[in-house]
Amino acid sequence: MYQGYHGQLAPGYEYKRGEPECAGIHSIDNWSDPNNTYSKLESIQEREVATDKLVAMKIFRRVAELGSFTKAADDLNITAATVSKHIAFLEQDIDTRLINRTTRRMHLTDAGLAFLKRTQALLDGLEDAELEARGVQAEPRGTIRINVPMSFGLTHITEAIDSFLKRYPDIDVDLQLSDRMVDLVEQGVDIAIRVRNALSDSSLLAKPLRKSRNIVCASPQYLASAPEIHSPADLARHNCLTFALHDRPRVWELGAEEVTVNGNFRTDSSLAIRQSLLRGLGVGLVPRFLVQQDLDSGSLIPLLQDFPPKPYTVFALFPPGRKQPTKVRLLLEHLDQYLGDKPYWE
Repeated sequence: MYQGYHGQLAPGYEYKRGEPECAGIHSIDNWSDPNNTYSKLESIQEREVATDKLVAMKIFRRVAELGSFTKAADDLNITAATVSKHIAFLEQDIDTRLINRTTRRMHLTDAGLAFLKRTQALLDGLEDAELEARGVQAEPRGTIRINVPMSFGLTHITEAIDSFLKRYPDIDVDLQLSDRMVDLVEQGVDIAIRVRNALSDSSLLAKPLRKSRNIVCASPQYLASAPEIHSPADLARHNCLTFALHDRPRVWELGAEEVTVNGNFRTDSSLAIRQSLLRGLGVGLVPRFLVQQDLDSGSLIPLLQDFPPKPYTVFALFPPGRKQPTKVRLLLEHLDQYLGDKPYWE
């Protein structure tokens, strides 16, 4: 068997009893090797080190993305001890600490974060190379990790993913529904969908997918007993439900005007705002893609249509410095087709 770099055994390998150890051979100058055994063994060592290092890189990636040795072990169906051995092997091999860990938590070092970016790109490239080598008949495979806002994900993305997986059954999708922005690199996210009027992180690669328009609305029950609303200034007399994750939750941009609103309900979920609007709690500024069917049915009434809110953009975001793997490009194409040239909320 072989020794890893710096003289340590690579994880999972032990010398068998009675087997000669290469480390015990100090010189081969006068060693007779008629069958070229040493050269063959050396070649085997090199191949095994390369293979084991690739495995260690894959394990490191999952540890970094999941933020836990135990979660990575469960995900990869191996023991936590095996995970630890591979991480130790990798750190010794490159002579750099990649992960700082205590009994309660872990986080990547600066070197670990830089190494993760390179590792993700390398492993994605290898996956694409394998797919290309297998030919045009080969089905794409692997895992796509996508982070999507809760409201847009439940109303549009989940159905699109269902049809995508039926078309590409060898692909796994790990869907994270969250309205909060995450670190794409540290979380191992391949695609993040965000609805924004502008992007604050210029390092991310972005592809605009569609426009998203907001609308001011309320239920007929609420409006039946509330003061009339003819201009943005009239909102001062109403209970306005606000979305906590907006840059300025209490400032609504309506047409050329900005109005500061007040209300007794603020949440980080636009789905919760919709439900409260339908129950008659107040007035909301919400995405059309979330309430268009309610508007069509009359369950919600559009307001201030002469003062259209500033439009947002549905962006697909990608980690910096990485070419999108084939499986990711296929999902993007599928989403583009699913949304259509003009979504119903436009």
